[in-house]
Amino acid sequence: MRLQKATLFGLYSILELARDPERQLSATDIAGIYGISANHLAKVLRDLGRAGLVVSVRGAGGGYRFSGNARRTTLLDVINIFEDIGATGNAGGNAGPPGEGEDTDIGTALLKVQGEIDDIARATFGSITVATLLRTMQWYGSGSSPAG
Repeated sequence: MRLQKATLFGLYSILELARDPERQLSATDIAGIYGISANHLAKVLRDLGRAGLVVSVRGAGGGYRFSGNARRTTLLDVINIFEDIGATGNAGGNAGPPGEGEDTDIGTALLKVQGEIDDIARATFGSITVATLLRTMQWYGSGSSPAG
């Protein structure tokens, strides 16, 4: 499974802003850190604002601040703002008639495997909170093991 650009930009933004919820960063600041388009990121930040995960601070020192609950907001919560990573029984998020080869026994088996992978991905993204991922980053950054 591959996440769309807007989804990745949203995850980058939320995690960057949640590192220090008191800090404000502009779309240009965040875009510069990750080497991404500031224009595209501004649209993503607007969607994150509508979802209540960031607030926009106006003025000369303005920017965006994380306003969500890092202990309750999961990666899946952020992903769901931008895309559906596949509903149960809807492998790969494809709706409509079968694609080429999908109506064969092998095609059907492969679709079933894709659906199971989507279920695992959804469960994993839904079990990792922003706070958990930030803690994990700190452990790995310090050379320590998150298990220890």
